[in-house]
Amino acid sequence: MIAEIGLAALWLAAALAVLQMISGALALRTRAREGGGDANPMAFYARPAAMVQAALAVLAFVMLLYAFAITDLSIKLVATNSHSAKPFIYKLTGTWGNHEGSMLLWVAVLALSGGLLAGAERRLPERTMSATLSVQGFVALGFYAFLLLSSNPFERLPVPALEGSGLNPLLQDIGLAIHPPTLYIGYVGLSVAFSLAMGALITRQVTPDFAKVMRPWVLGAWVFLTFGITAGSYWAYYELGWGGWWFWDPVENASLMPWLAATALLHSVSVLAARDALRTWTIMLGVLAFSMSMLGTFLVRSGVLTSVHAFAVDPERGTFILVLLGLYIGGALALFAVRAGSISEGKRFTATSREGALVFNNVMLSAILAIVLLGTLYPLLTEAFNVRVSVGPPYFNPASAIFAIPMFLVMAVGPLLRWKDDTPRRIQFELSLIAALLISVVSLVAILGDYAILPVLGLALAVGLGVAAFLPLRGRKLARVPVAVWGMVLAHFGVAVALFGMASESAFTQERLAAVSAGQTESIGGFDVMLESVDPVAGPNWTAIEARLAVSRDGGDPVMLAPQARNFWSPPQATSESALITRWNGQLYAVIGDAAGVDAAGNARWQLRLWWKPFVTFIWYGGLLIALGGVLAIAGRVQVDLRRRTATRLGEERREGLRALGKGPKAPEPAE
Repeated sequence: MIAEIGLAALWLAAALAVLQMISGALALRTRAREGGGDANPMAFYARPAAMVQAALAVLAFVMLLYAFAITDLSIKLVATNSHSAKPFIYKLTGTWGNHEGSMLLWVAVLALSGGLLAGAERRLPERTMSATLSVQGFVALGFYAFLLLSSNPFERLPVPALEGSGLNPLLQDIGLAIHPPTLYIGYVGLSVAFSLAMGALITRQVTPDFAKVMRPWVLGAWVFLTFGITAGSYWAYYELGWGGWWFWDPVENASLMPWLAATALLHSVSVLAARDALRTWTIMLGVLAFSMSMLGTFLVRSGVLTSVHAFAVDPERGTFILVLLGLYIGGALALFAVRAGSISEGKRFTATSREGALVFNNVMLSAILAIVLLGTLYPLLTEAFNVRVSVGPPYFNPASAIFAIPMFLVMAVGPLLRWKDDTPRRIQFELSLIAALLISVVSLVAILGDYAILPVLGLALAVGLGVAAFLPLRGRKLARVPVAVWGMVLAHFGVAVALFGMASESAFTQERLAAVSAGQTESIGGFDVMLESVDPVAGPNWTAIEARLAVSRDGGDPVMLAPQARNFWSPPQATSESALITRWNGQLYAVIGDAAGVDAAGNARWQLRLWWKPFVTFIWYGGLLIALGGVLAIAGRVQVDLRRRTATRLGEERREGLRALGKGPKAPEPAE
């Protein structure tokens, strides 16, 4: 009954998405007349339909989760992606470690977000909310159709399988419990932002009040995307055994592109909420951010990519998603083209203002997004003409740096500028300090060694950004600084920390590849690494060759490392399990490879690869600081909203008290 309950819940949720879409549309066309006229009763069902739909979609996902937990081999998805001998945690995470399950998680989060929006949001005008819910229902309906018509997660086997095929061994890691769900929550948050943007555009209500409703959804999506990308980077770094934290893989890019668009959208919607400017920018970026998440979905699930991250599915499913992409984004762009002229300009500002700095950086982010998009799609286009082209770091790094460097420079001084209008003379001291730091770091690194230009510039910018992040606090009482401002400071400082880690890893990494036998020692980065032994070991669903490495530094006590070369039997696959030693100034990274013959004494030799990566952990510390800054910004906005609501309530209570004493203005008489 598990599959039947889940499938029934999905069909009912899809029906409610239809009801939500139609009801929201009818609410735009029918309004109760003053004096008691009747509206179409269907117009009032959008909110309850969204909330019940959320419960049904979550129920469907829980049913699939339970099926994986008990390894129900009568369900095709479980039989092809799980195994009775697999550790329990990987049975659970395997629920979304495949195409159908991940799409069901996507839909469940999408429906839950729509339900929360419908149940909790009361600040938008009702017509705008109706339009938003109608768009959200339309978006959800497309994904329900995709699941039910081409990717049914509850499909039964004619005869239950005797044993499951197992999960991709690379996905049998705790990272699968963190990385995909956080990314999906980020993607879905952008779908809500998209629906809100379309709702405001349809009703021509692109106002600061609309932006205040949209901002927490964008901020929340951005936080989850930041955390998801950071976790995914570290997962690939230690799991794949190649020693890199980012390879510009097309599916990595598929998560980066929505983040770039969401970063621009976050700053734009914040300006609209606070200063009533950038109205057109906000709507356009709302469409662009969701477009990038949809494009990423297409790339991962269309079968056009070969990647460890991609779900290898048939092209027919990719065609389905491509049609959805055309409907959603094509329709949104058409609506934007028709309605953009009706959006008022908003308040004006000069180029030398905080708004001007934000617009400049939004343009830079959009340019970097275009570079990543071009580099991701170009090999696919050439392959269609039987020409194979590889696009990697030699293209992405310098091309992105052209726009990233001026963006970081403006990012350092932007928060110091005043809103609407300012002059650089007012922040002459801060500008001089940042310039001095940049010149000093570039000069120091140039003196110490011969390094590539981009890492040197990255180190200089990191130091300048790190100091500049705290300059907005200069001259202020720290106890009175709003929580949201602390969030901005921490997020910008996190960018500096991550940039410092990236530049250091690129400039100072040392690598050693050697064939060693037991008792031999290799040195790297001040570490002495001795191979003690290589022994066979076994896990719950794998066997491995495990190296025992004694690692010491400066004559200290040795630390034991145990890198493994694993062989999984269900499904059959070989993987490398790296071993790490983390210090405050970097990581030692070790991988054991295949046998490499024998030495002169007849002892077996093994391939051993070692890296010393100075300050590489700062990349992920910075990512976590950026996400934490976003969390503080959310907390600050919630704090401000609570204070405003409390002040409003106290004011109303005071007025009611004065009326009761006959000292206040009388309440207005109700209309007849």
